[in-house]
Amino acid sequence: MRPAKPPGTIRARRDFARLSRRRRVHAPGFALQGLRRADGDDSIRVGFVCSKKIGNAVARNRARRRLRALSREVIGQCGKPGWDYVLAGKPETTALREFRVLASELESALSELHG
Repeated sequence: MRPAKPPGTIRARRDFARLSRRRRVHAPGFALQGLRRADGDDSIRVGFVCSKKIGNAVARNRARRRLRALSREVIGQCGKPGWDYVLAGKPETTALREFRVLASELESALSELHG
């Protein structure tokens, strides 16, 4: 297994919009979207989305923090170079689900997205 390189962050709205029209994989704790970039860059980038359906600002920030930790742990190891990913939080489950369960769900979601 290659050493984990922390993925970059997607911040531009146009990148989120481009990914929103791509394939989604739903897991109980989150939704994953992915797209292979055509710019020749081999870096992995990840964006995070937590809507107001998740709850107040405290709940959204907690869910976003957990998604960021997941991306560092799992996408750094299992993500493919040159891909962009978006992790979207789900109400109640993202913030409350056990972290190990979320990590295994993300691994299987990545393999389904790439397979």
